[in-house]
Amino acid sequence: MKYYFPFGETVRPLVQQDRSSKKVFVLGVYASAVHARWKQENKTVCQALAVASEPRIFWDGNPKEAADIISGIFIPEQMGTLEPAGRHLNGPSAKVLDDQILAPLGFTRKDAWLCDLLPETRLNPNQFKLIKEVYEPQAKLYGLNEVTIPKRPTNFCDKARSEEIISELEESQAETLILLGDIPVLQFLNRVAEVNYKSLQEYVDLYGYGNYSQTTINGKAYNILPLSHPRQIGALGAHSEKWYKLHQEWENSQR
Repeated sequence: MKYYFPFGETVRPLVQQDRSSKKVFVLGVYASAVHARWKQENKTVCQALAVASEPRIFWDGNPKEAADIISGIFIPEQMGTLEPAGRHLNGPSAKVLDDQILAPLGFTRKDAWLCDLLPETRLNPNQFKLIKEVYEPQAKLYGLNEVTIPKRPTNFCDKARSEEIISELEESQAETLILLGDIPVLQFLNRVAEVNYKSLQEYVDLYGYGNYSQTTINGKAYNILPLSHPRQIGALGAHSEKWYKLHQEWENSQR
């Protein structure tokens, strides 16, 4: 089934493009999107409206790419204009991944195979509210599409998706699996391996933050490293001060 963004772009799955062998496999939660600032009569309607799939997984928010993508989206003159959202609103997780996760471990993006439990974007509550209250009334007036992207779910990974991720993990030939936050630990790792923890906190209680452990997935041993989600690590909007500080301490210890 196809899902559509405001102003008509189709949701695309984001998957690893460079399929060469890697040293580390990074598993996140779900794909983000390209965000635009929507203006009407020189007034901002929305600072960051999701309008298109990112050009690649863990996109860095490149301003030229953002401008090119957004300039190709049709918007009726009566509905205003779209322009790239602020740099901190496009691709912030990529900078966290590169600078605060991979680099302290001695890896670069070229060393990493990137994957999400859910490879397509979903609507968070703020986006859903904006679309329902602002976009859809005007879309009906000017004959634009209804937004069909589902809301952010609670379950991101079922048995079939777990098997797909295992196939990617094996294709990557990586020996290390980094899990970003609680959800990949609970919804993927607990499904495919025998481990005695179901959350990042439980892992930290057993092994400490930023320490490796080992487990077997589909008959192969992997180094396992659950870390906090990039939102927490980079203090991106609402976040946990506890996990932010704990990761900062870990980063400092790697220098």
